[in-house]
Amino acid sequence: MQKRLNILDIWVDPLSRTEALERVRYYLEYGRRPHSIFAANPEKNFSVPADPLLYKAYRESDLLLPDGVGVVAAARILHGAKLERVPGSEFIYEICKLAAEKGKGVFLYGAREEVNRAAAKKLKMRFPGLTISGRCNGFVKEEEMLSLIERINASKAEILFLALGSPRQEIWYSRHKDQLEHIRVCQGVGGTLDTIAGTVKRAPEFWQRLSLEWFYRLISEPGRIRRQKVLPLFAVMVLIEKMRRKSETRDT
Repeated sequence: MQKRLNILDIWVDPLSRTEALERVRYYLEYGRRPHSIFAANPEKNFSVPADPLLYKAYRESDLLLPDGVGVVAAARILHGAKLERVPGSEFIYEICKLAAEKGKGVFLYGAREEVNRAAAKKLKMRFPGLTISGRCNGFVKEEEMLSLIERINASKAEILFLALGSPRQEIWYSRHKDQLEHIRVCQGVGGTLDTIAGTVKRAPEFWQRLSLEWFYRLISEPGRIRRQKVLPLFAVMVLIEKMRRKSETRDT
């Protein structure tokens, strides 16, 4: 197994999309517990260390995808690693295709009711044979959580997609993973159900090829500036860390 790379205050698994999917295949075939899949991106470098429960969820995660172009660049600068970006919003399709092939049931939890329902319909249309074993919108009260867990377990789904947004989805997993009886793969997918349902548009392929999807989303949703303002700071921190390591190497 390849060693996880440390990127400032977070981590990323140096896996290609194919290797990551093989890891999922292994979890589904041989796993005896839930295995978590989260996204590694620059924003997480600031949010993860600030919350002990969130930090624990990331530290103990089974697969951290190189979701953001910033993390891919940082891995190259700090470790000389040439990573392939694996967006969680695309990896969900890879998992659903595998689920349809292997006959593994899927449970969708999160987003608004109409989005959740539409996403389930779109996924079934895209992947004939895919079993949506159950679904639930993201507006479940804490006193209703036990009932939701029972629904997930009763569905016997082996794959759970958490579309609660970060850090809510990672914290939910950390708190409830031991109650999940049949789930073997759990991916935090953020707002991906909105893009699947069509209520939020992904960047055109041209922007994606240039790794500028983040900029397209910023133009489309100016309110995201509050989250993306950390990107320049992340870049500066990576360069400072690179210079520190060079200095240490010269001194030794």
